[in-house]
Amino acid sequence: MSAEGTKAEGVPVVGEQERRRTAIPENTVLIGKKPIMGYVVATLMQFQRGSNKAILKARGSNISRAVDVVEILRNKFLPGAVAVSKIEIGTERVGEGEKARDVSIIEIHIEKIK
Repeated sequence: MSAEGTKAEGVPVVGEQERRRTAIPENTVLIGKKPIMGYVVATLMQFQRGSNKAILKARGSNISRAVDVVEILRNKFLPGAVAVSKIEIGTERVGEGEKARDVSIIEIHIEKIK
């Protein structure tokens, strides 16, 4: 076994953390630290592919960035063509043990107006 902690035949290395991630739906845009226009374009691409709905997800300090993306879409790129259908807010625990902390999350659902 190397110093990097590789697996052999599916046996986890001592101390390795198992993380379970759920599949991200195709119409979901995860908002992070990249420039806002990148997320605007990604959301526009969702609509160009034929989707009538898009979900923007963000947590922590990126929540305001998600709101900015939606406002740019509603007011500049697709005025009168999209609307916010649902907003979900909550808290997610991040980290483990003593380093665990709660982080705010938001999901903004937008859809085309017919």
